[in-house]
Amino acid sequence: MISRIDLRGTALPEGGALRDLLPRAEFDVEAALETVRPICEDVRHRGSAAVIEWGEKFDGVRIDSIRVPADAITGALESLDPAVRAALEESVRRARLVHRAQRRTTHTTQVVPGGTVTEKWVPVERVGLYVPGGRSVYPSSVVMNVVPAQEAGVEGIAVASPPQKEFGGLPHPTILAACALLGVDEVYAAGGSQAVAMFAYGTEDCLPVNLVTGPGNIYVAAAKRLLKGRVGIDAEAGPTEIAILADASADPVHVAADLISQAEHDPMAAAVLVTDSEELAAATEAELKPQVAATKHVTDRIEPALAGRQSAIVLVDDLDDGLKVVDAYAAEHLEIQTENAAALADRVRNAGAVFVGPWSPVSLGDYCAGSNHVLPTGGCACHSSGLSVQSFLRGIHIVDYSRDALAEVTHHVVTLAEAEDLPAHGAALKARFGWKVPQA
Repeated sequence: MISRIDLRGTALPEGGALRDLLPRAEFDVEAALETVRPICEDVRHRGSAAVIEWGEKFDGVRIDSIRVPADAITGALESLDPAVRAALEESVRRARLVHRAQRRTTHTTQVVPGGTVTEKWVPVERVGLYVPGGRSVYPSSVVMNVVPAQEAGVEGIAVASPPQKEFGGLPHPTILAACALLGVDEVYAAGGSQAVAMFAYGTEDCLPVNLVTGPGNIYVAAAKRLLKGRVGIDAEAGPTEIAILADASADPVHVAADLISQAEHDPMAAAVLVTDSEELAAATEAELKPQVAATKHVTDRIEPALAGRQSAIVLVDDLDDGLKVVDAYAAEHLEIQTENAAALADRVRNAGAVFVGPWSPVSLGDYCAGSNHVLPTGGCACHSSGLSVQSFLRGIHIVDYSRDALAEVTHHVVTLAEAEDLPAHGAALKARFGWKVPQA
């Protein structure tokens, strides 16, 4: 059901050589660019009509308007299962606690007497938040996108999610209910690359945005790459992934359950166990079979995900080597199920989010830990972070120097300008002092 990679007995290679030994899903965004390019160009030139037509082709339903009526949004919340509403409200409450603490404040540094630099944090004006709606329904992604944007102070928030044939061309009602719960009334029945293009270029129904965030399939990722620059993006999200670093103290029932929990997302989802315990590896393999047989989405998602090249049990000599492996892998989600798990977690350098010990499973982070579940995939955690309040803020430096403070440093500026063969830069300062460089 899941393959093995045995890295015991030899010194682990460094850098890219180690990454190449590890399992990873094939996710060729570059190849998908040529598929999404004409779609994005069509939306650019024909606006909402193109979004509707591409939605009909890909989602199998024809809609009259991409803008979701306000009464459909409020009605979805009114008819929401009370238990689901309570769970969403708790998810929002915990997410607000964590993300509110991420707010940045304006800070002024006095560089010299009379010379200051102030860093002011300003939210982007308008964002487009993408919420997937394909194999599964993700109201939790509404929470994870909207809450940090709101806590950052973004004034214009628009949500797009694919039209659903089952619901008359509207996005799934649970997604609409989550929007209503968060006070978002600008929602569009649009999915895939056409939704990203709608946000980037704008249409007669949707004003363009400054930033697009949220996970999606390969075509959403390709559209983000294509339109990056025209619009800001958070990341090119790929298939979801979990890595578990575990030793003999881990419970194979927990480990197997957590691997399966990610595998049920998608047949391309990655589930990786890194362990120094042959006994745990064998017990986990044995535990996978009955747990998979007892759950849902077996043949269309879980089995192909676990059997795919992106999933494996990786055997290492010890936990130090295990840390090297998980750092090289740079997982979206990393669980540490070992003795002294907190100490090991503190040594991790590359991960989207780290889940410490047996009582902090990834599923908790997906919904109610308070952390954000929009995280870097495909090894991008070695250079990128998950979605946060900072994702929606821009730092602006405000430079304020007096005449005396400028005079004191002018000779340095002129010297550096001339060293770079940019004499007009220096002249811009000398002009303020009668074309004479003030004495230091």
